[in-house]
Amino acid sequence: MKLLLNGASMDVQVGTLEALLTTQGLGDAKVATAVNGAFVPANFRGAYLLSDGDSVEILAPMQGG
Repeated sequence: MKLLLNGASMDVQVGTLEALLTTQGLGDAKVATAVNGAFVPANFRGAYLLSDGDSVEILAPMQGG
């Protein structure tokens, strides 16, 4: 399926948001996720089914001030 991941088009063979994070090497990372502009909490990622054309944003926390 085709997804937009942080604005970049990519072809992936995953079903869930959690699987996408794992294939991107972020399975255990502390990140925030959104699909089509809607926040997806970490405890829902395993059940969140992705669809062709979804836009996924993965954001890492930043420190500073």
